[in-house]
Amino acid sequence: MKRNYFYFTLSLVLLLISCHQSKQDQVVGNPLFGGYFGADPAIVEYEGKFFIYATKDPWGGDDLAVFVTEDFLSWEEASLNWPTKEACTSPTSMDANVWAPDVIQGKDGRFYMYISVGSEIWVGGSDHPLGPWENLKADNTPLIPSDFIEGIHHIDANCFIDDDGKIYLYWGSGWDWVNGRCLVVRLDDDMKTFLEEPQDVTPPNFFEGAFMIKRNGQYYLMYSDGMAINETYHIRYSVGDTPYGPWREGKYSPILESTPDGAVVGPGHHSVFRVHNQDYILYHRIYPQEQEYVLRQLCLDSLNYDAKGNVLPISLNSVPPFQ
Repeated sequence: MKRNYFYFTLSLVLLLISCHQSKQDQVVGNPLFGGYFGADPAIVEYEGKFFIYATKDPWGGDDLAVFVTEDFLSWEEASLNWPTKEACTSPTSMDANVWAPDVIQGKDGRFYMYISVGSEIWVGGSDHPLGPWENLKADNTPLIPSDFIEGIHHIDANCFIDDDGKIYLYWGSGWDWVNGRCLVVRLDDDMKTFLEEPQDVTPPNFFEGAFMIKRNGQYYLMYSDGMAINETYHIRYSVGDTPYGPWREGKYSPILESTPDGAVVGPGHHSVFRVHNQDYILYHRIYPQEQEYVLRQLCLDSLNYDAKGNVLPISLNSVPPFQ
């Protein structure tokens, strides 16, 4: 009996070790979802889980795609009550669907989403990443209407909270794949009230998809350039001493672009997040296919720096599971 118990215990221990080693041997490969098509990913971490929000392809849907994971290997799909094309339509709205989410946890612990719908920027709030969400504006209007400033495509918002607690909103693009403009404004703690007039802070070679991070006292304004429908799309960055610039383009910019072998096509519109003192970049790339519309897939890689703080070109290596 004791011998049987010993062998049972030994077998159980070996099984647990094997499962642990199997998990360690796994890697997070690209694309994250082989059969799913989406773009413009945003991400937040909450209570041990990661929540990814994305534009539905082709070219946006009536709502957002949402995925939940603990390790980037196993996924659950979720849905949100807001934003929707119906809920986010104003007298100044244009035809564009629900695009380019940006989600951040505010200083008050709540979650805030900046979303492009109808070529306008809307802002919502929630106590949980999965909602329920509601428009922060009591009159149910966009935060930034399509006609806010002439000549600018008012999409692709990104909210950044600095070390001193000041809150900034970046946004903007161009029309017909040219003349991209980037604006920034300081926000009040309510995440919706402008504390100043918006300023044009367009960095070199900018088109859309601004995303701000701060590392070692420097501001890294990251963004996409080129055409999102083909291999010219890629990710660049510029560095400044303030949230407003002035900007100098990074030494290795662009840091992520199409590869000659066609394995990566048109990577862009990314987010950056940090886990265990390691930065990661979440982005989309084009799925090659014969249709006239574009399909994109979500990808993940590590984001690294050299000794002088320059962002290194993305290595396209697999990353280990998140634990």
